[in-house]
This record gives sequence, structure tokens and C-alpha cells, in this order.
Amino acid sequence: MTELLPLLLVLAIGPFLLAEGLLARYELMVWTVGWRTQVPVLPANLPYARGADPDRPPDAYLVYLDGIGKRRFTDTRDGGQLVQAVIAGAPELRVLGQVQPYSPLADPLVGRPVWDWLRRHIGITLFLHNVMQTFVAADRRYRPLYNHAVGGQIAEQLRLAGYAPGSGIPVVLLGYSGGAQMALGAVEELWTQLRAPLWAITLGGFHDGANDLTHAATVHRLTSGNDWIEQVSTWLFPERWRLLRRSPWNRALAAGKVRVHRLEPATHVGPLSYISPTARLDDGRSHLDRTTETVVGIIREECRAGRAGS
Repeated sequence: MTELLPLLLVLAIGPFLLAEGLLARYELMVWTVGWRTQVPVLPANLPYARGADPDRPPDAYLVYLDGIGKRRFTDTRDGGQLVQAVIAGAPELRVLGQVQPYSPLADPLVGRPVWDWLRRHIGITLFLHNVMQTFVAADRRYRPLYNHAVGGQIAEQLRLAGYAPGSGIPVVLLGYSGGAQMALGAVEELWTQLRAPLWAITLGGFHDGANDLTHAATVHRLTSGNDWIEQVSTWLFPERWRLLRRSPWNRALAAGKVRVHRLEPATHVGPLSYISPTARLDDGRSHLDRTTETVVGIIREECRAGRAGS
């Protein structure tokens, strides 16, 4: 019976994978041809950014792009604990957590009648939808369009949060899991629209290594040897292979732009994940505490270096 489980699983989700494979490009194409436009306006009770006083320039803007569980403006895989911890630990930052990285239309899945029905009856389709969107964003045929859409969404959300293009205030893109694909893909569009100093932080980053990182000053890779999902992306996408020395990712490595931060023994998801508030290190900190301190420390170090070099 055990040997039949993989086959039964494939048969169970196969139709949904086929449907998602056919439909995943639809939203991107609808946006590309102009049939629908992005809707940047948020619900009345949801701020465009939290943290530092909006009447004073923050040290930096942090845009958090969550993993494939993102379905609405407010949800994250940890209930928002990472964003809340960063805001509490770094009150000098303005933090945006509402961006919809898996929707070229900036439209949450929750609230769409068909998806609400699927959520109640076949919840796995929401998961598969965002998985497929990640692979569309990594597909060389659609990558430029997807990067343009998500980068434009982030730029508009930053402007609505008070960011002044050309102000010189840094923008930090923090991408968890599949959010790393979207974060690295947004770099060039953000540079084009905002001319902002840009840094990226990938947390268990699942990405293809094919996005141009010329205008990312630094990419900080937060990883763990126990994170098998991130490891899959290092062999799944040829641009991550060391053999392809001229790929954007390998050029960034050669230029010294990529800095690695080890977060053992954290896992990608589950009770030992990077953002677990219960898993404890030998020094008594939770995994969430350490990840938060690492993110905040990186941003503060980069801000100090930026001020020293200006």
C-alpha cells in the first residue's frame, strides 16, 4: 500500500496541476494586453506601511514578499509575526507587507468568488496557484513581463507609502521562499521607476538565478543546510549551477554581491522553521528572534555603510 501512495497523490492532484498549468499565465496575459489594470488602493483600514513616523524620512523602506501561502493583503505564513518583530526591533524602518507577489494584477485570491469556493472545498488549489505563479515568473518567456508587473506593483505601493523617487532612501526587498523569485525579479523595475539604492535579502530563497542584479548593491542569502526546499532550487534551475558562470546569479557571486548567513538548524517550514517562535537555540533565542535580529542587523549595517560612503 505504501508504494501506491505516490501514485494516488499524483492522481489526486494531477487534474489541479493541469488546470493551474493552463490558467497560471492568464492573469499575466490579461494585465499585459491591458484588459485589466492593477488596483493599488488598499482597504480603508489597512495602512500602506507600518513602522517609522510617516512624517519623517525613515532609514529605509522594507518590502516583505511572503512565500506561496500568501492569499490576501494581511496574511502571512506566520500570522505576521516576522513583520511585527522587525517593526518592533527596528522602529526606524517603514515596512510594507501587503504586496501580492503572486498576482500581476495586485489582486488577492481571497475575495474572488471562484477562489473563495475553492478555498472552502479544495484548499490545495490556492497552494498550487501560487506555486505555478512562481514557475511562470521563472519561465524565460514570461519573466520580463512578470518582473515588470510585480516591480511596478511594489513601486506604486512604495509611492503610496510616502516614498519619493530619487530621494536616495534605501529600499530593502525581503523575499521568503518563492518571494525571493519575485524580489530579485523586481530589482530592475524598481531601479527604473525609483532610482533607489536597492538591497535584497532572501530567506530560504527559492529562485531561478536568472534575474539581472546589476542594480542590487548587495544580496544577503539567509539559508540553512536543513532547508531542502531552497536546496532544490540550486539544482533545479541551470542559472544557479556553478557551471554557467555568466548567469546573472553567478556574476553576482563573482562580484562579491552575495553574502551568505547560516541559520542552522532551521528548516524551511514546520516547527523548526526560520520563523518559528517556539524552536529554541542553545542561547535561548527562538528561531524567529534570530531571523529578526539577522534581518535588522543586515539593514542597519547596510545603512551605516551607505551613510559612510555618501
